[in-house]
Amino acid sequence: MKEGHFITFEGGEGSGKSTQLKLFAEYLANSGKEVVLTREPGATEVGKEIRRLLVEGDKDKFDEITETLLFYADRRINLTKIVFPALKEGKVVLSDRFNDSTIAYQYYGAAKFKNTEVMDTLYKVVAGDFKPDITFLLDIDVKEGLERSFKKAQGMENKELRFEKADISFHERLRNGYLELAKKEPERFIVINAAQEVSKVRDDIIKAYEAHQHKEERQ
Repeated sequence: MKEGHFITFEGGEGSGKSTQLKLFAEYLANSGKEVVLTREPGATEVGKEIRRLLVEGDKDKFDEITETLLFYADRRINLTKIVFPALKEGKVVLSDRFNDSTIAYQYYGAAKFKNTEVMDTLYKVVAGDFKPDITFLLDIDVKEGLERSFKKAQGMENKELRFEKADISFHERLRNGYLELAKKEPERFIVINAAQEVSKVRDDIIKAYEAHQHKEERQ
């Protein structure tokens, strides 16, 4: 089914992944690629309602199963309505978060699941064997990332701070979880130092992408 490329951007709060995704999209478009942007949760009209439920309000309003089911419901809608059709047309799809976020936040961060069996099963139902071609993990010190995130929210009607409000230990577990996932799949993950200037992070992502493409062409 997959003819295009699916590239995901992951990272904790304040890592700048949304900004970098847009900059990378500009680079690809200038290179002649057809690019589609999506995000999780909230890429579709139904997804926007699911996103509102997930990212607004009290951080403890859902138990872990309810929260996880909402993420996978949104993921299925995103895949069937946006990702799969675009890939079939040979486009490059860039996603602001994907399944690694669910594992990082619900398993490592929240630490309520004793194993990933529930999420692994749900992923199989929702996506089968489908996986991103490349995952850029934007890594940053937890405190610095949270400072960025709250600073960005100042003076804005930003209600999407449910996860930022979690205690610092949650965010430390989250970061360590992401790095653990990257170690498990080094052929897919590319870890980027997100504490640098925006332009330097952008350049590092482009350089890593081009190196990855050259490696693929040689194989």
